[in-house]
Amino acid sequence: MRTSDFDYQLPEELIAQHPPKNRGDSRMMVLDPAAGSMAVRPFSAITDYFQSGDLLALNNTRVIRARLYARKDTGAKLEILLLTPSDGSTLWSCLMKNTRRTAPGTMLSLLDRDGHDSGRGVELVSKQENGNCMIRFRETDVENTLRECGHVPLPPYIRRGADLPPDAERYQTVYAKYPGAVAAPTAGLHFTTEILAELKKRGVTETELTLHVGQGTFKPVTVENIAEHPMHSEHFILTREAADQLNRTRAAGHRIAAVGTTSLRVLESVIGSDGVFTPQETDTSIFIYPPYHVRSADMLLTNFHLPKSTLLMLVSAFAGYEFVMEAYRYAVRERMRFFSYGDCMLILNRI
Repeated sequence: MRTSDFDYQLPEELIAQHPPKNRGDSRMMVLDPAAGSMAVRPFSAITDYFQSGDLLALNNTRVIRARLYARKDTGAKLEILLLTPSDGSTLWSCLMKNTRRTAPGTMLSLLDRDGHDSGRGVELVSKQENGNCMIRFRETDVENTLRECGHVPLPPYIRRGADLPPDAERYQTVYAKYPGAVAAPTAGLHFTTEILAELKKRGVTETELTLHVGQGTFKPVTVENIAEHPMHSEHFILTREAADQLNRTRAAGHRIAAVGTTSLRVLESVIGSDGVFTPQETDTSIFIYPPYHVRSADMLLTNFHLPKSTLLMLVSAFAGYEFVMEAYRYAVRERMRFFSYGDCMLILNRI
């Protein structure tokens, strides 16, 4: 298949710029690949599609305040997007804009969330022409620096300027635990504590895994031959307890529902040829696209993804290319909201 096969027409006004007024108020497209059916329901109806013994696989990563603004001695302003720490916490890889006239060794003053000098700083350690840089925080308490100076790293297609106070809560799942992501596992944003409690009351269990979503999740596919795309790598953890829970669910004949593409990537990375899940902590660069056959999950909850993106390719592998592309056209006709703060789809079975 070609990258252009995964293109579709999306009116710009359907790209959600804000979350719904209340968490959980989004709409959900329910897809049944086996029956070839699709319908739109409120997200709160998700409880209707689960049975006692089913298992939700949740990504408990926590989004950090990864966007920083700094100023040079000349007064020039720079934007920094943190990616990953390299030596504990003070040395970080990042993306920086406007570094052409900034030499390695330059000290930069960090601005606080109100745009004033915070008294904190970073050193530009190294840089590349593509904007990838290494910086070192002057202060060792990086967590406090991010709390004082960091902004929520909203995706580039949210074009409303700076993050707003509600984003600190709404661009985070209610079960987020471990800091490290620079983008939210967006399928989980729809869940409220009340909906999770209702599922639990119906006998649905949960297990948690951790994949720190990186900026690579937004990386466009620039080659026409999908197989030539260099897939980004992300760090994940699946504990022994989580692996045992997944294996017990599968052995009992119950269904595993991956909440989000990040959860599915972890599950597919840790399932063996014998169908057994094994605990791991490592990086994955798994690239799932048709005709890849998913084996680890029976259901998938996911948001609507960008045209020609690796995430749309993953969903097409799970539910079938033609069916998924028709579902996207249907979603446009239904005026559903797209991308991180948008609506979602629940896929009831895999092909």
